[in-house]
Amino acid sequence: MLFIPLPFVVAILLLILFAVVAKGSDQTSLREVPRNLPFLALILISAFQSFLGGLRWGYGIDAVIYVMPITAALIPPLAYLGVRRLTRKSAEIPLWRMGLHVLPAVAVVLLMATSRYAIDVVLPLIFIGYAIAILLLMRAGTDALRMTSFESTSPVFRALVFAAFTLLLSALLDIFVALDFAWTQGRHAIALITFGNLAALVILSIAGAVASRGRSFPDVAEPAPQFDTTGDKDTLAAIESLLEAKRVYRDPDLNLDRLARKAGVPARQISAAINRATAKNVSQYVNEFRVAEACSLLEGTKKPVTDIIFDVGFQTKSNFNREFRRVTDMTPVQWRERKQNSA
Repeated sequence: MLFIPLPFVVAILLLILFAVVAKGSDQTSLREVPRNLPFLALILISAFQSFLGGLRWGYGIDAVIYVMPITAALIPPLAYLGVRRLTRKSAEIPLWRMGLHVLPAVAVVLLMATSRYAIDVVLPLIFIGYAIAILLLMRAGTDALRMTSFESTSPVFRALVFAAFTLLLSALLDIFVALDFAWTQGRHAIALITFGNLAALVILSIAGAVASRGRSFPDVAEPAPQFDTTGDKDTLAAIESLLEAKRVYRDPDLNLDRLARKAGVPARQISAAINRATAKNVSQYVNEFRVAEACSLLEGTKKPVTDIIFDVGFQTKSNFNREFRRVTDMTPVQWRERKQNSA
């Protein structure tokens, strides 16, 4: 009977995930969601790493141990670059800056030739360093995701924070494996790598997939901010004017950068003003305008809930229901029934 190691199965599943995400990224004409190349590369590298693990632990091909540390060193930088695309006004990263993130893999290559034991120290440090860097990018909360549509910020934020902690746990796992080889000649290494590392690869890939699906394309046609108001009241007045009069919240791909261009107010100023004045993040603030119109439509029309979802700017039923319940403490159906009964 043909033996198929679990890492091979995981590699196949990750390749399927890559195909699904890559295909979804091609739908730019409908949803304007371009490719997040670092996240796509992360999924591919994770699949390749899982394949190498199958060769090493499933078939005893020891030669792959010269490749696995190098590919492992590429995973944290790719995760960081994918996150950076979601948090920066410009999604384009200069080639020289991207080249800096190849240095960890280069360092591992050099250590392979000089001091292989040092890899057991350097590799966890790479994972820990990039995990901290991702958490620093996320320190502003969901408002840090300037290039992500407001509807998607919550799940994307959770996925990215989870990915950062997965990098930390993966570093700890590498330390445990190294200690296991030192103390017990690797008695528990296979179990640790098979389940721990594979789980980490899968989690990182899924996080990258979730985050890349939440990406929205910046609206380059909008003018750059022309002024910088000094008070929170002026900033809120400018935002409320857009949301109430022009109903820009109906744009399903509205994000913090796009809102800033439309208002002519710097994105950080919008975020700070809303945080201080309402104790909410920008996505919650915008989604409340969407929910308010949804409530009006539920009460004043006979439109199906599924139509109202898209009319007010939401893209998925799950996000709509979550935000609706957060604002009203009831479901859309309960809201409509309550209003009809009170009438």
